[in-house]
Amino acid sequence: MELTINWKGKMAFAGTTPSGHEIKMDAAPEVGGENTGARPTELLLQAVAGCTGIDIISILHKMRLDPSSFQIDVEGERAEEHPKRFTTINIHYALDGDLPEDKVIRAIQLSKDKYCSVSHSVNAEITVSYSINGVKGERAI
Repeated sequence: MELTINWKGKMAFAGTTPSGHEIKMDAAPEVGGENTGARPTELLLQAVAGCTGIDIISILHKMRLDPSSFQIDVEGERAEEHPKRFTTINIHYALDGDLPEDKVIRAIQLSKDKYCSVSHSVNAEITVSYSINGVKGERAI
């Protein structure tokens, strides 16, 4: 995969992904940006969530299961010192629908341990939890 991003002045950059989508990135005003785009670190957390979410939906569909809704909440903690990398990323998957817990857990495990290339590219401890129809899951993943 290859892509190019271009500087747009001050701290802003923009580029088009190989799939044709434009992404804008910028810094906060207090560090010289103008807040015209997402922070790269925000995009990284979204990429982890999106990658695992796509995996989980794909796996559940293969199991012939269709969630009625699916929300992913992600929280990342960063180191105090530069390069201020993410040290931990906590992901909570909230699914609704007629979904057997063991199947949801299996889909999450497969994404976490095998399929999600984004999370496997990040040097952070990643923990996950889940809830089905608003009930927090008790099993560890």
